[in-house]
Amino acid sequence: MPAKKTIFLLEDDLQLSRTIWKFLEHSGYKVHLAHDAREARDLLYENPVDLMLLDVKVPYQNGFDLLSELREEGNKTPAIFITSLHTVEDLTRGFDAGCDDYIRKPFVLKELQLRIEANLKKNFQTYNDLVEIDKDIRFNIKEYQLTVSGKSIPLKAKEAKLLAYFLSHPNTTISHDTLFSVLWEYDEEPSGASLRTYIHTLRRRLGKERIETIKNSGYRYVS
Repeated sequence: MPAKKTIFLLEDDLQLSRTIWKFLEHSGYKVHLAHDAREARDLLYENPVDLMLLDVKVPYQNGFDLLSELREEGNKTPAIFITSLHTVEDLTRGFDAGCDDYIRKPFVLKELQLRIEANLKKNFQTYNDLVEIDKDIRFNIKEYQLTVSGKSIPLKAKEAKLLAYFLSHPNTTISHDTLFSVLWEYDEEPSGASLRTYIHTLRRRLGKERIETIKNSGYRYVS
């Protein structure tokens, strides 16, 4: 059984946030919910997600500035603004901040679901490009092909899958359990020893500083 896609929701309207949360959970997604920008920062730092839903007018920092900072830090997770701001200037500011889509309140929940599905699909399809890890290190996420100084470097299937997941969730602490669910199928037995071996191999290929061990939590890929 494939792992559930994880949605991050930033919305300070308690009633609306609960409505969206219940709808998305019922639709088969796992949802992390925050009500202000500080809480959002903490949750995004600790939890890898597949898509972000961001309100703009939230306490401590507006959603535009929050996303702009996340993009500067290397976070490429698809993002959809959900906001009552309707002007062309607001729309322009949202896309300039790095969003992938923009939905105006009030909206029908089914429309939100369709936009989420479209952006998740689009994000998956765009990962056929080479990702530049370092000056001489590149990885083709679609083909699971690592090259160093133009030379192809062989990786085992799970090593390549692990690297692809790290690259799509940069600068985020990823738990051991999450990595187990990503790398092992439901009928396979996850192995902590094997995971450590895969991490060791990637560090040897990319540099030790690229993958940090977060004590009692998991690992973090540093972009």
